[in-house]
Amino acid sequence: MSIALLYERSETDELGIKQTAQEMGIPLTFIPFRKIAFSIHKNKFTATTKGKDYTDTVENAAVVLNRAQSKNRRLQAGYLLEMLGKKTLNSSQIEFICYSKLRTLLHCRKERIPIPKTVYVPCDAIDTLKSGNELHNEKDIADLLQDQLALNEGIVIKPDAGTHGKDTVLSKNREQLVADIKKTKPSIINPIGIVAQEFIPKWFYDLRIIVFKVKGKAPICHPVALARGGLKDFRTNTYLGNTVFDAKLPMHVRQLALKCGKALGKEQDAWMFALDAMINVGENKTVTDEELKSELERAATAFETPRKVKQDENRLRDFHNWNCKLDAAFQNYMSTEPYKKVKSIIEKSIDKNKHTVVFHEANSCPEFWENTRLIAGINVAVPLLKGAESLA
Repeated sequence: MSIALLYERSETDELGIKQTAQEMGIPLTFIPFRKIAFSIHKNKFTATTKGKDYTDTVENAAVVLNRAQSKNRRLQAGYLLEMLGKKTLNSSQIEFICYSKLRTLLHCRKERIPIPKTVYVPCDAIDTLKSGNELHNEKDIADLLQDQLALNEGIVIKPDAGTHGKDTVLSKNREQLVADIKKTKPSIINPIGIVAQEFIPKWFYDLRIIVFKVKGKAPICHPVALARGGLKDFRTNTYLGNTVFDAKLPMHVRQLALKCGKALGKEQDAWMFALDAMINVGENKTVTDEELKSELERAATAFETPRKVKQDENRLRDFHNWNCKLDAAFQNYMSTEPYKKVKSIIEKSIDKNKHTVVFHEANSCPEFWENTRLIAGINVAVPLLKGAESLA
């Protein structure tokens, strides 16, 4: 029986898992999920593309690393394979929780893990009646949100199943709040109504923290977080052009991250999460915004070289050489003075405000080969493969 890697498209993460498996001496088989037709009937199943039969590949897999990038396809893939008798990492139960920001927060709240105050209104902004007329609910929804969240600080509206900050907005006054609610529509990433949160004054950065568990061993929190920073937008995710730094985590934050992992892992034997957390800094800053802005601009300039290497169109065709260039570019970036100064500012801020950390999202299939591996210093493929081996 083997370990199989299920994916939709072979990107740098998948190539990184393949390379890491070779280095660890772990044989992998591959399931290109997006192109396969699964046929199920009474006593057997088939899995075929137009040119190849993957039935034996699936049949002989004891464990499947579920790396489908679409949340919906990942959830479907996990459940399908488990019903065919396979173990998956992460399990479909975990995928069901992480699919939804609200479900994730409910599990964290149950274990008393700090989260942003969140309001869920299971109502769409506009309902279309049988007559074809529209029923506008945006003002009523705004009233409900304002009853619970402080508008003077800003109210964050986000799609329940969204990623990369897409369609996440900050409403700063009543008029904007009503307009932002009106723009929300039922969709594949926002199927359940309105999810809103209090605005957390996190200053200029947030944290991505890796936690994982291998069967038979205690869960682990990687001691260094990926800190995403910038002053362009209240959203600090890297897809919006923000810069990345490493940040050592205080023990208090690491212990909360482990508690969060256990809450979401639901007693599964092996799991892996990238947790997104914010530090409620408020006015408790360690340097002035003017000084910070200058250092961030210098760091962003230094980050242009690795950014360009990341965008190299040859990265998939010549992965080995591209990877060597990427490693060198990141090492040079991390050795610059602006990088070191911003890293120091972040670490001092985290330590000073460690008791105000809140966890707001969990990623069950994070991208890792570039920023997380090279900045935070953890190749997520290693715990993934070790976790799969432990389940086999």
